Amino acid sequence: MANILILGAGRVGSSVAEQLVHERYSVTLVDSNAAVLKPLQDRLDLRTVVGHPSSPKVLEAAGARDADLLLAVTPTDELNLVACKVAQQLFNVPTRLARIRNQDLLAQESLFGEHGFAIDHVITPAQIVTDYLYRLVETPEALQVLDFGDGLAQLVVLRVEGDARMAGKPLSTLDTVLPNVDRRVVGIYRRNRHIKPDGDTLCEVGDEVFVLAATKHIRAVIRAFHGEDRRARRVTIAGGGNVGFRLASALCSDYQVKLIEANRERAVWLSEQLPKALVLNGDATDETLLDNEQAERTDLFLGLTSDDEDNIMSSLLAKQMGTRKVIAIINRSRYVGLLQGSRIDVALSPAQATIGSLLAFVRQGDIVAAHSLRRGSAEALEIVAHGNRNTSRVVGRRVEELRLPEGIYFAAVVRGEQLVVLHGETVIESEDHVIVFCDNKRRIREVEQLFAVKLGFF
Repeated sequence: MANILILGAGRVGSSVAEQLVHERYSVTLVDSNAAVLKPLQDRLDLRTVVGHPSSPKVLEAAGARDADLLLAVTPTDELNLVACKVAQQLFNVPTRLARIRNQDLLAQESLFGEHGFAIDHVITPAQIVTDYLYRLVETPEALQVLDFGDGLAQLVVLRVEGDARMAGKPLSTLDTVLPNVDRRVVGIYRRNRHIKPDGDTLCEVGDEVFVLAATKHIRAVIRAFHGEDRRARRVTIAGGGNVGFRLASALCSDYQVKLIEANRERAVWLSEQLPKALVLNGDATDETLLDNEQAERTDLFLGLTSDDEDNIMSSLLAKQMGTRKVIAIINRSRYVGLLQGSRIDVALSPAQATIGSLLAFVRQGDIVAAHSLRRGSAEALEIVAHGNRNTSRVVGRRVEELRLPEGIYFAAVVRGEQLVVLHGETVIESEDHVIVFCDNKRRIREVEQLFAVKLGFF
């Protein structure tokens, strides 16, 4: 897609715009607040339009007639709904995505179809972030957990620990350590530099290793790189907002959950909604409170308030007091890289997590899933191969025949109900779901071209 129209220059809108500009898409950003747009226009190669995002005149001025995709992410659900309908009915924009937060609206799916507000895909950032965090709670040793093939396969990002069996050993040792587990190491990052993995690559303590395997084998993969796993049982959440409430709701049946909320009225409401959780009214940066709640016995602490500084400070304090692992939401994306892997085990940008769910709609080709990695510098795709040897650059060919650009790795294919880890002699078949790792997002266009089907196919 060439022309992308984004409505709303908040955290999600501006983050997506920046990402797409770096990938050389043509981006137009619309917002009613000129002061928000000016610094973005000064910093990025994009077009900005000041005006009401659902106004037909404003949308026409923003180039809606030539837009390939419209992304409505203003703070107002109703505005996003109307903007999508106007874009479809007056300008025939082919693909329309809208951010919707209101649970009552989300429950009425008929509102979003062609006969409703004509929305192709609904985005709920709070739920996206909640799902992301839930996978990290379920797999506390991982820095990131991504699903492919409807959950059949997972890509996990692990930091190599000193007591792990693979620490200090070459990757070829995996055949001995995991003799019955088919897996693929698709990338290693050492001191923020990507290392192309091969059998001779040594796994150093502190390396971030990206491993793809069938979901049923992920626990074995984790033990190989991270040592003996200890499942989280005691979870403390700071912040009872949308994400904190959703996550506590998802966890409290299987975990011992404490939820700290500073607003007394909100805390009372949370205690009524979450009878299985212990809700505390207080400040998560209060050392006495954390001490009284035995932070040293907590397996996992999550700083999920709307205040970056509170999340950082409460997470650092919990870690200092003995909490095994801490995760902090940090809205300022530039801080995430500074804090990730320091005293804070996982620093998460909600906007960056949300971007991953949008990329599949931006990419060309039959994309099933697209996940942003390494704070947006890398990406993993699940893309369907179509055609035959005459009409496709990949179908009917062995992996070793493909001249893949530097930094692009074909890791595995999902073929029916089976995950096939790719080796040089593996032939890619039509309708395979190919899982591709790209260590430089500037090469994504080359991946799209690889999977483009020649006109003869049609």
